[in-house]
Amino acid sequence: MVDEHGDVIHRYRKIHLPGFETIQEGAPFQNLEKRYFEVGDLGFGVQPWRDTKIGLAICNDRRWAETYRVLALRGAELVCLGYNTPTTTPHLSESNDLTDFQNHLSMQAGAYQNSMWVIGTAKAGTEEGVSQIGGSAIIAPSGEIVAAAKTLGDELVTAEIDLDMVTRYRRDVFNFSHHRRPEHYLPIVEPVA
Repeated sequence: MVDEHGDVIHRYRKIHLPGFETIQEGAPFQNLEKRYFEVGDLGFGVQPWRDTKIGLAICNDRRWAETYRVLALRGAELVCLGYNTPTTTPHLSESNDLTDFQNHLSMQAGAYQNSMWVIGTAKAGTEEGVSQIGGSAIIAPSGEIVAAAKTLGDELVTAEIDLDMVTRYRRDVFNFSHHRRPEHYLPIVEPVA
């Protein structure tokens, strides 16, 4: 995250790597993030900037409920995330018609269930022969998409946001300190088998 002076004020490294470690024979393109990258080692940090607490996420992180919840528990009011997602999934072709829906669903659920703003910035068009979904959106703590890209071309998506919505939703809908029951969530933090 870079401030208005060009200074790096926050760093984040992707935690949820998608794809495979090995070549997928017959696939029209490869997603080998697990082969070439390591899981991020900085955790889900939150950085204050101009009276707003901002969290960062990258691509596949948007699909994991834990991303948003940890950022919310650390006080994030706004999550900025970028993603580069193909329109097709060669190893799960039955989901191809759901790609746009699932993309927005994950960001909307994260925004609503954690009473935060989510700004998703997407790659659109075609890159190295692979069509990308686009779908940049600004999502309110209500889960409502308040602004979104209309095409797969270059666009600037803007919206005036009310950061007080975060306070209202965290007080009146998802009051973490009053309603959460972490004693029942232990399976979430048990090691992966």
